[in-house]
Amino acid sequence: MHPHRGFETVTYMLEGSMEHRDMSGNQGLLVAGSVQWMTAGRGIVHSEMPKQVNGLMWGFQLWINLPSSHKMMEPRYQDIPPQDIPVVDNGDVLVKVIAGEYGGSVGPVSGIITNPIYLDVSLQPNTEFEYALPKSHVTIAYLFEGECTFSDMENIEAPIVVDFDFNHGQLFRAKTLEGMGRFLLISAEQINEPIARRGPFVMNTQQELQQAFTDYRNGKF
Repeated sequence: MHPHRGFETVTYMLEGSMEHRDMSGNQGLLVAGSVQWMTAGRGIVHSEMPKQVNGLMWGFQLWINLPSSHKMMEPRYQDIPPQDIPVVDNGDVLVKVIAGEYGGSVGPVSGIITNPIYLDVSLQPNTEFEYALPKSHVTIAYLFEGECTFSDMENIEAPIVVDFDFNHGQLFRAKTLEGMGRFLLISAEQINEPIARRGPFVMNTQQELQQAFTDYRNGKF
């Protein structure tokens, strides 16, 4: 087992599974298509054991920072099975709505302080996709299958992460040419605070990092 403090982890499984356990006796199994949004907050000690299914193991884990006002909040989980994730299928555009809203569907992840958007977007060839981003958000896209153009960029091939320098909100645009493309669109409110990170802890200052290590060694998680 290993500890975390001061941030959130988001695990999204595409293939295989992930067995999860923590110090409080919570346990579960993330299967293909499922999501776990774990808020470490003031501290959690857990383990994650990946398991192949039919020889396959594929997924993503994203660390999302918490503002200083919420770094010591109570830990919690949101475990979401595949059937609870809305799918908006317009023929050429298929969107799985994990967090945020698209096409009248609202993602099952709720109550997150940074108001995130997390979409799994699949585009058929010669297809366009647009999404209006909130003014306070920062945005990345992770192209993990096929090829795509984002906003005014040239056509790019997977795998690649694109960090967008949008100011005061902007219309996100994606377009495929001869091939298909699949990407994660991830956006959240900008925190604009100092970041101090070491190992499994993400805090604001070096003193807070030292305190996190001390608390963990003293069994205060």
